[in-house]
Amino acid sequence: MKNKLLLAILLLTTIINAQESDKKSYSFSLKQAIEHATKNNYSIQNTNRDIEVAKKKKWETTTMGLPQINGSVNYQNTFEFQKQGAAANSFNPLADPNEITLLAFGTKHLGIGNLTLSQLIFDGSYLVGLQSAKTYLKISENAKEKTNQEIKEIVINAYGNVLLADESILIINKNKVVLEKILSDTKEIFKNGLIEEENVEQLQITLNSVNNALDNVTKQRVIALNMMKLLLGIDLENEVFLTEKLSSLTENNIDLQVLTSEFDVNKNIDYQIGKNMEESKKLMVKLEKSKELPSIGAQVNFGYNAFSNEFTFFNSDQKWSNYSNIGIGLNVPIFSSGARSSRVQQAKLELEKSQTQLKEKEQNLKLEHQKAKSDYEYSINQFQNAQSNLKLAERIESKQQIKFKEGLSSSFDFADAQKQLYTAQQEVLQAMLEIINKKATLEKILN
Repeated sequence: MKNKLLLAILLLTTIINAQESDKKSYSFSLKQAIEHATKNNYSIQNTNRDIEVAKKKKWETTTMGLPQINGSVNYQNTFEFQKQGAAANSFNPLADPNEITLLAFGTKHLGIGNLTLSQLIFDGSYLVGLQSAKTYLKISENAKEKTNQEIKEIVINAYGNVLLADESILIINKNKVVLEKILSDTKEIFKNGLIEEENVEQLQITLNSVNNALDNVTKQRVIALNMMKLLLGIDLENEVFLTEKLSSLTENNIDLQVLTSEFDVNKNIDYQIGKNMEESKKLMVKLEKSKELPSIGAQVNFGYNAFSNEFTFFNSDQKWSNYSNIGIGLNVPIFSSGARSSRVQQAKLELEKSQTQLKEKEQNLKLEHQKAKSDYEYSINQFQNAQSNLKLAERIESKQQIKFKEGLSSSFDFADAQKQLYTAQQEVLQAMLEIINKKATLEKILN
């Protein structure tokens, strides 16, 4: 029995160790996290595939104007021949002309082998198709660039959220230690009958709030880190460690020079995508106009056929007859009752709509740039203001703590000072995160 138990424990330990060995561990600075995401993020992987699809589509369109060779092999076995009727005197002048003779033509077995070479000589829609394929590829490349920028911004936000949770946990734990010491001392003073019980109860309420906040931010940290893993394309079971601190990251993102950067709307990826849409509408106009032009194509056919009342096509003495021909086809649109003209006008209206949308996009981007600059500048000012408020809150809390210990202040006044301190601490952390996030937003618009 003991041996079986020992064996079970050993097997369980082996399984656990195997599972642990399958886990991977990653360590990232913010720059490394962005680089990893641009290669492994699930959305980016699909945008890379979209580009490959666009390249294949471009080549597919190109081949439509290149020589095409197609072959075919056909076999026919006739069970019952179709009859043709003819007057009897058609073959025998002395026969009754009202009598109908039934005739069957053909052989029971028929084999045909054919090879066709075709070549497009001119087709206006083909030329437009080549241009469209290039535009489609450009659209796919710009879509990837936009996805890269969006993932970069989201990774920066996610990275900052994890660091915010880390700093919050450190500060709350520090507050908790201080508060537990004060609560312990206050309980001793109460036991000696020097203060009222409500002072102890008030501190206990504050400590409960601190414990609840610590529990909540700890859970939020797990969620924020898992979100980070998802963005990086890393399995949630793996470990990820962040090497930067919120304070150093904030300091690196305070850059007033970016506020003076000129905004070139042509460099913005959203504007470039708008230009792609305009270009595609122009091509649609060209395509509809090209349908008014003639198209020319040529083909050459080579083939063999054989006839037999027995299946002898694989016999060496089977006779095969060859045939060949060449042809050129010209298709000329002549009259469509105004349908082609209507389609051209529709395409032109769609082009005008895309041009209006592009103009609107340009104005919106300029407005977004102004707002992003304002938000970033405000986040820096807010951070400086939050730092000043934190120093004041620390001084107030320190004075209230001394007064409370000396019996010169009530527990309610001390609790208010503590809450004000805790709020100021969180405001500083939030202001630091805002600087990082607003800078990322501004840089995305500036491209």
